[in-house]
Amino acid sequence: MLKQCLTAALLMFALASSAMAQDNSTFRVTLLGTGTPNPNPDRFGPSTLVQAGNLNLLFDAGRGNTIRLWQLKVPLGSLDEVFLTHYHSDHVNGLADLWMTGWLPPVYAGRKQPFNITGPTGLQALTDGLVSAFENNAKVRIADEKLPPEANRFNVTEFDEQVGGVVYEKNGVRVTAFSNLHGDLIHPSVGYRIDYQGKSVVISGDTRKSKTVVEHSRGVDLLIHEVAAARPELLEALQRLQPIMNHHTTPQEAGEVFSEARPKMAAFTHFVLLANKDYPPMTPAETETATRETYDGPLAMGQDLMAFDLSGDKVRVIPWNSDR
Repeated sequence: MLKQCLTAALLMFALASSAMAQDNSTFRVTLLGTGTPNPNPDRFGPSTLVQAGNLNLLFDAGRGNTIRLWQLKVPLGSLDEVFLTHYHSDHVNGLADLWMTGWLPPVYAGRKQPFNITGPTGLQALTDGLVSAFENNAKVRIADEKLPPEANRFNVTEFDEQVGGVVYEKNGVRVTAFSNLHGDLIHPSVGYRIDYQGKSVVISGDTRKSKTVVEHSRGVDLLIHEVAAARPELLEALQRLQPIMNHHTTPQEAGEVFSEARPKMAAFTHFVLLANKDYPPMTPAETETATRETYDGPLAMGQDLMAFDLSGDKVRVIPWNSDR
């Protein structure tokens, strides 16, 4: 039995090491979660992994990001930086899990250094609150399991959303933050652009149609954008849903963004597809059809664990295959 356990552990370690193998040519983006607050097992909370060179960068930490990372055999402790777009619960409710579970010693975790995190104003308050909430857990694990205290600490980089600019630069990777338009009362809220070896990807964050998203996305290799859709009959029957739509981008509006920015590849994430018992959600196919009213370029309907390889001349879309 012990021999079997050791063999399994060594196999997991080999798989993890293989998945982590990255070189200077690596530029890969994986949609870890493409969903919303809805507890949908097919679409986990918003989260995107960007692997550039030897760096692993995570953008937003929605529900289930730890599970998706380990499905990729990316140890939680191997993340170099986490970036948050804003502080709605569905974008941060997986942060505590990522922070605390990543501190554990098994192969799926193993963080030995402080948890590096970057975000707009309010991030320090958020991380201070987590430290307070998990104080007893930390004390027990340090005393009982001898976990390294320094790896339990947050290393916070906080910036003003109205200023934005370059918020991270390391090993040839540059991350630029910019404000977007999530709503009049929803501040701070930002998107990010990641540049590496002449290639670029933009993550819109939650937003209505935004000029700043277009400006930072012109000619990028990959533009990952949120989308919200609802059947007209549903909005007419439940007018209380309209404010939700007002905080997001319709397929037609997203198509206009794509047409103006002209990325090599556009992709949807964070599918806000409203519904009730009488009116089902719009399907991805219907969402794509609506987008095609205003956009005729390359478009990927994002799914959890769908990946994009930016290392070549063209953006290669890699659907998830659990056997790989």
